[in-house]
Amino acid sequence: MSSTNTSSTGGIGFGGLLTVLFIGLKLTGYITWSWWWVLSPLWIGLGLFCIIALILIVIILTTKGTLR
Repeated sequence: MSSTNTSSTGGIGFGGLLTVLFIGLKLTGYITWSWWWVLSPLWIGLGLFCIIALILIVIILTTKGTLR
């Protein structure tokens, strides 16, 4: 007897859905935002990642001397 159990995760996340929604609203004329705001869910996630990475780097560099 052989059984296979496959599970798949992935797909579009909340930011992706929000971006698709904003693009649809922009193209149909329901919102008159600039394209920077329409695409903001994409770059807001990237910005948060960069801020968290920068904070971690600062913490690592400041605690490097205290670990000895």
